Amino acid sequence: MKAYSASLDLRSARRHRTRSSQIPKKRGGFVDNEGDSLTTSTDPAQSLTRGSAPSEIISWIQRYLQNHPLMSLGTVGGQVMLGARAIQYLFFDLFTGRFMIGEFIEQAAFMASTAFTPTVLITIPISVTLCVQFGFLAGQVGATSLAGAATGLAVIRQGAPLVAALLLASAVGSAVCADLGSRTMREEIQAMEVMGVSPVRRLVVPRLAALILIGMLLTGVTAFVGYVGSYLFNVYFQNGTPGSFVATFSSFATVGDLMLAMVKAVVFGTIVAVIGCHKGLDTRGGPAGVANSVNSAVVESVLLLMIVNLVLSEYYVIVFPRQTL
Repeated sequence: MKAYSASLDLRSARRHRTRSSQIPKKRGGFVDNEGDSLTTSTDPAQSLTRGSAPSEIISWIQRYLQNHPLMSLGTVGGQVMLGARAIQYLFFDLFTGRFMIGEFIEQAAFMASTAFTPTVLITIPISVTLCVQFGFLAGQVGATSLAGAATGLAVIRQGAPLVAALLLASAVGSAVCADLGSRTMREEIQAMEVMGVSPVRRLVVPRLAALILIGMLLTGVTAFVGYVGSYLFNVYFQNGTPGSFVATFSSFATVGDLMLAMVKAVVFGTIVAVIGCHKGLDTRGGPAGVANSVNSAVVESVLLLMIVNLVLSEYYVIVFPRQTL
């Protein structure tokens, strides 16, 4: 009996071994009919190199081209509407006595203390650089007496309003955007709306008026510092005469140039205020969203300031033609 049972166990073991050898082996891929596995790669890095990365890039470009123009139009429309409402509230509140004087003074003092020193420090090297370049060119053509007129006109027409606006956009506009963005993240804006207080009238209008005022003051300071700096450099370092510098400047510069600078200051201050306030009130996404809003506000302000400065300068030259250098 023992020998018979042992033979049965041996037969069953052989039969099991034969069946197991006929089962196809699977080693991580597809299996063919003969039992050999067709190995396939399961590495994610190799799968990305087979076309998924280019397809993702193409799909991102398509989404960008489809969504970005609409988002840009929405942003421009929102900024135009906010600017129109703020200007309307500004004139209405000034004539009705509802203007937020306290908030306006506080914001104006903060903006002046923030932007005054950097503006002066940047104006001095810019005016000296202009004086060096114009003096060199005037010396080449034998018209050194015109260096004063060229430098003064460049500082008043272009340098003063543009330098003041760029400092306002980078230093003040970013601070305004960060302040309103933080208020939005803390849901203070929503609380004001629930209580029936207009955020535009309470927060945007005083900042708009303060930016316009400080922009005009900084433009005047920049023009004065630039003129004095170019005068001193021309007289003491380029061997120019004070009389020729002042005479040529007064013969070419007019009150219209100063008025153009003031108009630019008003327009530039409005642009910086509207963009900074709109980006701050439209902040989403927590602290990272505030940082993104500040970055976007500064970039948009600088680009728009350059474009508007070009348009205003060309319009002034076309409408008021006169003697030029």
